Amino acid sequence: MKFVLDTHCHTIASGHAYSTVHDLVREAKNVGIKMFALTDHGPAMPGGPHIYHIKNQKVIPRVMDGVFVLRGVEANIINEDGELDIRDEVLEELDIVIASLHNVCVKAKSKEENTNTLIKAMKNKYIDIIAHPGNPLFPIDEERVLKEAKKNNILIEINNSSFGKSRPGSKHICTRIAKLAQKLDVRIAVGTDTHIANQLGRFDYVEEMFEEINMPEELVINTSMHKLIRYLEEKGKKNIEDFKNIIKEEK
Repeated sequence: MKFVLDTHCHTIASGHAYSTVHDLVREAKNVGIKMFALTDHGPAMPGGPHIYHIKNQKVIPRVMDGVFVLRGVEANIINEDGELDIRDEVLEELDIVIASLHNVCVKAKSKEENTNTLIKAMKNKYIDIIAHPGNPLFPIDEERVLKEAKKNNILIEINNSSFGKSRPGSKHICTRIAKLAQKLDVRIAVGTDTHIANQLGRFDYVEEMFEEINMPEELVINTSMHKLIRYLEEKGKKNIEDFKNIIKEEK
């Protein structure tokens, strides 16, 4: 299975990442990634960007040095009602929206409470991806979350960074979630959660796990730009015509 795009990347604007947009473009080109999503943290993240940074992504070219760039955000879930730290009128303008639970933005609670929070968040029609659901700090009822994701046409992320130092103890949970996605026919997005450019496009941990469990390629959004664009079109993203007009064929 070959991944040609990365749906989860941060720049220095996130406050605890170390590369610029140009750094990410250069690295994407180096490693053969055709498209990546800029998903800096929402403003509730300590050290995160002002909302103007998220809104002003319209200045970023659609294609930079031959690499397609999606304008997005990793929004923070900020309370048990599943509310995000970014208003809908801002989310509506973006190409791709990730929603995440971070313990510096919302308190981790019981499995049932964390599950209910995610399910409430997934009622927001602008959310496209639930990030790092394998985080052991936020135990969830995985089957309930995946069924809700399928119902709302939301991708479940398998986060390569979670297998390393970012969220210790995630590997076996991520593997379980991937197997459950197979069983329930839930689509997956694979993100590097890049915080420095040389992480972009490195999916080593996930690739190994997918091979072990025989993950079907048709469930993984990262194997084709057209596959991701079709998904975003399904979600009614208002600016996706930009990409349909410039992506003629994958080489």
